[in-house]
Amino acid sequence: MVLAQAGAEIRAMLRNGEQLVLTLIIPILLLVGFSLAPLIDIGGGSRVAFVAPGVLALAVMSTAFTGQAIATGFERRYGVLKRLGATPLSRTGLLLAKTAAVVAVEVLQVIVIGVVAVALGWSPRGNPLWTVLLILFGTAAFSGLGLLMAGTLRAEATLAAANLVYLVLLGLGGVVFPIEKFPEGVQHVLTLLPITALSDGLRGVLTSGGGLPVTQLLVLACWAAGTLALAARTFRWE
Repeated sequence: MVLAQAGAEIRAMLRNGEQLVLTLIIPILLLVGFSLAPLIDIGGGSRVAFVAPGVLALAVMSTAFTGQAIATGFERRYGVLKRLGATPLSRTGLLLAKTAAVVAVEVLQVIVIGVVAVALGWSPRGNPLWTVLLILFGTAAFSGLGLLMAGTLRAEATLAAANLVYLVLLGLGGVVFPIEKFPEGVQHVLTLLPITALSDGLRGVLTSGGGLPVTQLLVLACWAAGTLALAARTFRWE
């Protein structure tokens, strides 16, 4: 039942034009645009090597947070979650199915974005295991935030808030703009954001060939634990 529901969730994501733009088209356009055009000063080094890890982090956020928050919010409004709750599929099974669908779409995103980045001259480095850990912790953190928003706000409010947060984190989270360009006092705050932890962690591993990104994983783990705990306590299924 979980696999069947996960398949339905994946098909719904891929058939939704707005979801496809959010999860694939926008990240690829940002990757190509900021890699080829001198729009920002990255302080030397390969432009695509700086941008590609940030775009991978953005792709995780777009699927695990923005897309999931909006979809779940409207499913709750239209009674889809209530009807699913009346089926043999348990609520735990439904959450597992949604998580599996998010991970499956993220795998597709990583493959497509990785291929485009390599075609632009990117040569990723580092231990793939650290990359997988960062993406999994990032997925948990953003999923918790998305479910927290979708389970407490009205669908229209979730739509507006999720898109607003997406744009704010895109600009402030070190995705395509180095956080070193911000005032020093602000930088310390920005490093605590989940998108900054994910993008910096991926950049440290894939671009610099660094070891286990302990600090970034701890930040993501704290966000995951906090948001998932709050979502479990406050989520309304109707």
